[in-house]
Amino acid sequence: MRYYKPIEIARELYISTSALRHYESWGVVPEPERSDNGYRLYTQLHLAYFRCLRAMFSGFGVGITSEVLRLIQQRDMDGAFWLVNQEQARLQHEKTVAEQTLALLQNPELPLVSGKRLKGRMTIGEAAELTDVQPSAIRHWEKEGLIQPERDPENGYRLFTPTHVRQILLIRTLRKTVYVLENMKEIVHGVEQHSVEKAKKVTLEALSSIHDRNRRQFFGVHLLVELCIEEGLIDPVEYIKGLWFDYFQKAKAEKAPGEAP
Repeated sequence: MRYYKPIEIARELYISTSALRHYESWGVVPEPERSDNGYRLYTQLHLAYFRCLRAMFSGFGVGITSEVLRLIQQRDMDGAFWLVNQEQARLQHEKTVAEQTLALLQNPELPLVSGKRLKGRMTIGEAAELTDVQPSAIRHWEKEGLIQPERDPENGYRLFTPTHVRQILLIRTLRKTVYVLENMKEIVHGVEQHSVEKAKKVTLEALSSIHDRNRRQFFGVHLLVELCIEEGLIDPVEYIKGLWFDYFQKAKAEKAPGEAP
């Protein structure tokens, strides 16, 4: 069996050997055996784990990646794959919201919901439902000075206009970017003054970031499959033949000799 020195893996992944030990302490890679002098004995399997986690970090984040790799160690491949699928669905939703935001910035008269025009005044519940944002998040953004809804003079309830709806969608799109609060305020408030060029520019940048994350996620999934092959959870030949889903044929093959099909 081929053993790898920590420095060999570290150099391939452009990280330090201390980072390898750090990842190992998280429990996201199997604990390696030790040589007589105490050195770690990393194998091809460890290399597959390290490659996978480094690739998945940028697309899925540390928390999800760590959970996925722990599930693989428990041989719960389906649990790991569905967790990955859930994150990809979230990213797809982010893309949909960003595209919707851009469309509304380019054409303020565009209906947010097909066949429905926005009401001139809406409650926080209606604005939250239209934008798929929790009312608590909208209240928080108001507290931070990002949006300034009107108030009903009779009961003091918040009243949201179509402009506020566009602002909420814009904040939702930008909140996962590198924009700091003060910069976001300038961009979001610009929508109120019908100055949307900067908002359109940063929304396009956000979409570009989402596209990049999508590519990184697929590369991470590719190395996750490679890891599953190395762990013996996937037989690539069986998958290529298409036998992995043919439960009927498998059941027939497992029947005792002489038993009626």
